[in-house]
Amino acid sequence: MTRALLLALSSLVLACDLAGPRPAPSESPAASALPAAAPQVTAPNHGATRTSPGASVPSVRCIVPRAEPAPPVAAPALRCPPDPDAPAELRRGQVHFSDAPAEPQVTVELARTDPERSRGLMYRTALDGDHGMLFSWDQEARRSFWMQNTCIPLDMLFIAADGTIVGILEQVPTLNTLPREVPCAAQHVLEVNAGWTRAHGVLPGQHVELET
Repeated sequence: MTRALLLALSSLVLACDLAGPRPAPSESPAASALPAAAPQVTAPNHGATRTSPGASVPSVRCIVPRAEPAPPVAAPALRCPPDPDAPAELRRGQVHFSDAPAEPQVTVELARTDPERSRGLMYRTALDGDHGMLFSWDQEARRSFWMQNTCIPLDMLFIAADGTIVGILEQVPTLNTLPREVPCAAQHVLEVNAGWTRAHGVLPGQHVELET
């Protein structure tokens, strides 16, 4: 075998070793990573988003896990401010928790207008066990709440347009103006008695059905 042929074979072997198998674009870490924005937590949503014929990628949903351990129990206000106005009678609906154990449901007052949402549950001193108030808007957005003139400790459930519970604030204390929110967009916020969600096994990521 000539020296020139040996040199050619050696160059070919070296080239093969340097190249090696390359991952397909879909296998590369950069291409397969799902987008997430801290401190939000992303989780697979039902279904998939189609990007081209024959290909699909999982869609994502911002979900904040339930806080552990459970927060301290919040007590009702010792004194509630007097109500300056007679409360308006609101339409009612139902919220069904089909993903939770025993599939509980809540009868809700519907707060849909700015005055209804601004008043909320202010000046109330009691809320029936399986009752609450559902605040709704036309679109998803970050929602912030406070407890001004609110005398009942509450759990707040932030619900996306598709019915996904994206976050829950538990045992929110009474009579304060601190902003309360989760870092996920919501179209609805459900307020129920403090402790109701944990007692019924309701968790972020579960889906609800709204009858409004």
